[in-house]
Amino acid sequence: MTETPAAEIAPAPASTATPQENPPATTNGDTADAPKKLSPAELKKQKQAEKQAKRAQAKAASGPPNQQQGSSKDGQKQPKDSKQPSKEDKSRPLPGRRRASQPNVPAVKEPEKKAKKEKEKEQEPTQTGLFFGHLYSQPKQQSLVGASKDVHPAVLALGLQYSSYAICGSTARMVAMLLVFKTVIEDYQTPPGNSLARHLTSHHLGPQIEFLKSCRPLSISMGNAIRWLKDVIIKIDPSTPESEAKRDLTEEIDIFIRERVTAADRLIRDLAATKIQAGDVVLTFAASSIVEQTILHAHATGTPFTVIIVDSKPLFEGKQLARKLANQGITVRYYLITGASHAVKDATKVFLGAHAMMSNGRLYSRVGTALVSMLAHAQSLPVIVLCQSVKFTEKVALDSIVGNEVAPAEELLSEAERRLLLPLQTRLISSSSSSKVEDKAKATPPDDAPADTNDVMKWIGDAENLHHLQVLYDVTPAQYINMVITEYGSLPPSSVPVVHRLSTNI
Repeated sequence: MTETPAAEIAPAPASTATPQENPPATTNGDTADAPKKLSPAELKKQKQAEKQAKRAQAKAASGPPNQQQGSSKDGQKQPKDSKQPSKEDKSRPLPGRRRASQPNVPAVKEPEKKAKKEKEKEQEPTQTGLFFGHLYSQPKQQSLVGASKDVHPAVLALGLQYSSYAICGSTARMVAMLLVFKTVIEDYQTPPGNSLARHLTSHHLGPQIEFLKSCRPLSISMGNAIRWLKDVIIKIDPSTPESEAKRDLTEEIDIFIRERVTAADRLIRDLAATKIQAGDVVLTFAASSIVEQTILHAHATGTPFTVIIVDSKPLFEGKQLARKLANQGITVRYYLITGASHAVKDATKVFLGAHAMMSNGRLYSRVGTALVSMLAHAQSLPVIVLCQSVKFTEKVALDSIVGNEVAPAEELLSEAERRLLLPLQTRLISSSSSSKVEDKAKATPPDDAPADTNDVMKWIGDAENLHHLQVLYDVTPAQYINMVITEYGSLPPSSVPVVHRLSTNI
């Protein structure tokens, strides 16, 4: 009876040692499962087959030098890997680290890096736009791709109208934006646990405004209207029911449009029409809604006068104004900006619209306005600016480079101008860099094929030292402006900040 415990105790140390050396050999004393497991020799063959497959892959990827170093070191670790299969995954990243130190690898990667740097350098000149490179930082949104799901459908439609210039003019854009915001507010529902004043401004109106910014930069009047609307929303009493609060907001928007736009235009129109005398020749640049109303009102009173319209690229807004005035029986002469020096000689007064009036008295308007006002000042002609107080800003503009808007490159050349540039295709190609000659040769159609005018912009874009640039606005110094007519009356440009403070405190 005393020998049996000794026989049971003796195998215990051996059984505890065997799992550390060869775990597959013992499985709880079941001998039936032993033949199913692989022997050490079979494990070695399996490991060798796996390593040969890895070497073949490494040879195809990195070449024979990597194979020799990897195979020699892997061959030394074969017995360790057979005993410790759990460390196999840890040893896999090591060949990748060794490849970085090999002398042949950098020679393969350096040309790739140089090619990438050359491509970036080639792309930089087309994107910088000389001094106006910062204006190309934000691409214009011209489709619904990439729009946030929180943007209202009415805002999506309005943004596309902005980007296509279907709605043009700072006043028209501001009024359209406020009317769309009325629809957004009417469809808004405050989430549970939130107040309308806090959630509507930051979480609901924020995505709408950002989408409009991506379509086209906001005008000064639009920024003033947005700040006013946010201030009205914040002042709503939290105890006010949601339906009543939304009704009050829509009424406030209607009042703002009626007082700051409709009534202001009427006051400016009546005051400016008195400046037009019988026999005057009124010169205006591009198109402005308030200038159009003033001319039509003066014509309706029976005052005989003539209108000269100077126009320029890229929008040619003066064509529509000339057509409207001619349909009303007004004598109109139409000039391009290249003939402005001759048009000014026949004029007696100059009426200009405004995109914004800066705090330092400078006029921020359609590009070409500064040229016309300077020519008029040289001829001692009075330059009168018609502008609503909603377009006044506390900002100061010293030039038209820091803040401006760039028109699309496709609108730089008309269809007729592109057709005239078709014979210059070979010269544009020869002036390009040697790296792009092959691509351009492939892109050029054969002599028998008709040339496409749309390819002209591609030829110019591929030119090495030629960039597209068409800004939309310029800044006119205050010394070239004689009078600014607002709904508050006639005032000099130096009084703009005073009127702006009065209009914002009302």
